[in-house]
Amino acid sequence: MTSAVRRLAGPAAAAALAAAVVGYVGAVDPNQAGHYPTCPFLFVTGFYCPGCGSLRAIHAMAHLDLLTAVDRNPLTVAAVPLLLWTWLRWTRRAARGRARTWAAPPWAVWSLLGVILGFWLLRNLPGLEWLAP
Repeated sequence: MTSAVRRLAGPAAAAALAAAVVGYVGAVDPNQAGHYPTCPFLFVTGFYCPGCGSLRAIHAMAHLDLLTAVDRNPLTVAAVPLLLWTWLRWTRRAARGRARTWAAPPWAVWSLLGVILGFWLLRNLPGLEWLAP
């Protein structure tokens, strides 16, 4: 195996896995009961977690229905460009044979955690039902 192929194995595997997941969720409709398990947090507490509606959002995005995807889980839709940008940077770095030179700064990690926790809280408050799946 050449060094270029070996360097690109990680990004290629991640892309293949993402394509398989999107393909499967796009083909097997999560809006129909019985295909996927209920969110355990929702089942136990009755409250929506930050990920509730993500399968339905991915299904909608797979069918190019962005408005429905945003309606199901806006955080999932907002994460897609960030994940794509991160994957593209990883692929470019791997193709050039460069090592990772930085990690996310603590403020970025804490900000992301704050956004997720804030979304979790807000989607369960009365009056903000539009954030619920």
